[in-house]
Amino acid sequence: MAATKGRTAARSYTLQVLGQAGSPGQAVALGARPITVGAHSSCELVLVDPQVSRRHAELAIVPEGIRIRDLGSTNGTWWQGTKIGEVVVPPGATVKFGGTSVRLASADAPSLPPSDRDHFGAMAGSSVAMRELFAVLEMASPTDATVLIEGESGTGKELAARAIHEASARKDNPFVVVDCSAIAENLIDSHLFGHVRGAFTGAERDRKGAFVEASGGTLFLDELGELPLAAQAKLLRVLEAQTVQPLGADKPVAVDTRVVAATHRDLSRMVAAKEFRFDLFYRLAVVHVALPPLRDRLEDLPHLIAELYRRRGSAQPGPIDGENLERMRRHAWPGNVRELRNVLERAWALSGPNAAFRDLRLWLDPQAAQGQLSEVVDTALPFKEAKERWNDQFEKRYVASVFGANGQNVTRAAEHAGLSRRHFRELLYKHGIVERPSDDSDE
Repeated sequence: MAATKGRTAARSYTLQVLGQAGSPGQAVALGARPITVGAHSSCELVLVDPQVSRRHAELAIVPEGIRIRDLGSTNGTWWQGTKIGEVVVPPGATVKFGGTSVRLASADAPSLPPSDRDHFGAMAGSSVAMRELFAVLEMASPTDATVLIEGESGTGKELAARAIHEASARKDNPFVVVDCSAIAENLIDSHLFGHVRGAFTGAERDRKGAFVEASGGTLFLDELGELPLAAQAKLLRVLEAQTVQPLGADKPVAVDTRVVAATHRDLSRMVAAKEFRFDLFYRLAVVHVALPPLRDRLEDLPHLIAELYRRRGSAQPGPIDGENLERMRRHAWPGNVRELRNVLERAWALSGPNAAFRDLRLWLDPQAAQGQLSEVVDTALPFKEAKERWNDQFEKRYVASVFGANGQNVTRAAEHAGLSRRHFRELLYKHGIVERPSDDSDE
């Protein structure tokens, strides 16, 4: 499974048993489906240890790491010398079940160097996060691999799907869009797989269905997370067999359809909650990418603004800096790139068709501008972990904003921040704002 960094990057781990007398070196994989650890043969990881209960603990992947839940064991589950009931641990942690220690090692997908391009199809961005995304899509698009795109509303999931289609050998064939959240549950089968005349009340003519309409091309299933479980099972069968059986038809119909799916929901959590089929998740997530929210790539603002001006075609932006850019950097962008486009459209309407960027009359929601940092305070975490996460978000946003405000000049940005040039560069590398060169020497 290929993946980009971010919410969907770490999707599998290995549980490595350390020094167990019964089976030293034993290992099992932890993926989208939760697993149990215990002495009973029905457990995914069976430990031969008299201190381990029959069903000792359950492990599941969550965005923050691995959630471990003790299942009422006799001798307890221990981490960092503390007996736990339920806790989220990071990759690399060693956990003790009864008397047996198990290391939770990350099994990350192979990484690709960032693309040299600052765009892919209609998507634009020069940040490391976006160029890493482009690198994955450049490799995956010419193939027929299914692609799963996760991302918040407004990050450009349909743009990504169209770009994948246009970069493939299927580009001259249909690109069909189905919004899974907009179809009544009783009509999903007809919409996706088609029906013949008379198949049900109201079926007055044959309908091909989206899979047949997209045959030879690409079917984009938007908001896949809204699909009911029954429809998920049928979708899995179609993906495996590349045939569909329209409602009321006697014979299946062969199709040659590539599927790209997208959702704003976290499907790994839905799999853990049994709200989404784990086998369908893995069938779709052959290539699995996460579109970064705009607030995590504020350094792309000048590039995106210039690109939106270019697409508009009726005005030149002039220098993209000054107070307008600073106001945009302070904004949380809950609506992501879609919100940025709407903000500019409103500003152009209020400022005249040929207004330069510095002269735009911007209106930004002041409540949204204050919302970003408060959102990262997770009171479900212990104080130390919550504080570290909040500090990390603040640090990334501060460094990105200062770097952009100083024309991406490290020396000037470091002076503004009151940091050494070397320290400031390390922060840029740490948060992926710039790519660390292979020969990292300080001039």
